[in-house]
Amino acid sequence: MKDLFHSLHPVMAIAPVAVSDNTPLVSAVIDRQGYDSASFVILTGALADADASFTALLEESDDGASFSAVADSDLLGTEALASFTFADDSETRKLGYAGAKRHLRLTVTPAANASSALIAAVALLDHPHLAPTANPPV
Repeated sequence: MKDLFHSLHPVMAIAPVAVSDNTPLVSAVIDRQGYDSASFVILTGALADADASFTALLEESDDGASFSAVADSDLLGTEALASFTFADDSETRKLGYAGAKRHLRLTVTPAANASSALIAAVALLDHPHLAPTANPPV
């Protein structure tokens, strides 16, 4: 039987947070060891500022310390489509990775944000080398 449940490993990237300035939200470093693919799901709640925008950036690293922007050819989807504005209350965005680097991190950078914006992100690791994956995830 084929299913996503037994091959998927969710990892908290950005814990739910209320952002009321333009400080970038940098995710935890996501280690892909043991998994061949990764996707990020960005979740929005209420985005109160009427002119705020939020830009997504995915970065990669071999060592988990020195990061550089992921080449467009290694993205599934685009950073532009993963970005959002004040008008995108209670929505989701997704951005995938098709490169070969071991470590990833996602940054969501607000602009013109002076009010509370509720944001979270989850990394979904998939295509495990060993399946099924643990439940609950560890």
